[in-house]
Amino acid sequence: MTAEMVAPAWMHEQITAEQYESWSEEQCAGIEIVDGMVVVSPSASKRHNRLARILANALDAAAGSDWNADTDFDVRLQDVPLTNRRPDVIVYRADTIDITPTRPEHVLLVAEVVSPGSETTDRIVKVDQYAKAGIGFYWRIEQAATGVPLVYTYVLDPATKTYRDGDVHTGVVKVAAPFAVEIDLGQV
Repeated sequence: MTAEMVAPAWMHEQITAEQYESWSEEQCAGIEIVDGMVVVSPSASKRHNRLARILANALDAAAGSDWNADTDFDVRLQDVPLTNRRPDVIVYRADTIDITPTRPEHVLLVAEVVSPGSETTDRIVKVDQYAKAGIGFYWRIEQAATGVPLVYTYVLDPATKTYRDGDVHTGVVKVAAPFAVEIDLGQV
């Protein structure tokens, strides 16, 4: 006997911000909303989660009291049509920790760890969405075959709302502004 999985009706209809906010935390976990439609993300690998956690912990330690770095929560990029993204790592203003949803104007940096199946979304789609939302910095972390990640950094050009290429780091990331941080991603 085979069991067919039937997606709930709410996954086939455009939803509003009000509907989304009425959902439980469990319903919101592991999904993103793009142009009002639910996008389900597969579970990340242990390597992916570990890399995101190492990066978030290092950024949080370097950020001081003005900024927090976390994993696994929504950033509301636009209300209509609803677009919520769930970056792998986010650095946001500490004084906005209780403001829900987190808005782009409270976010300094988002980082995405590229996994098999997320290449196009992380390299093209999210870059454009984060830039249009005005988020100042975007990092894309590629998991190289050598085990030493490559970190591609991008800086927002506010006039064009596009990112310009920053540096590419291998293994150790050193960033001076807006806060000093050195992250040894080493063999993950």
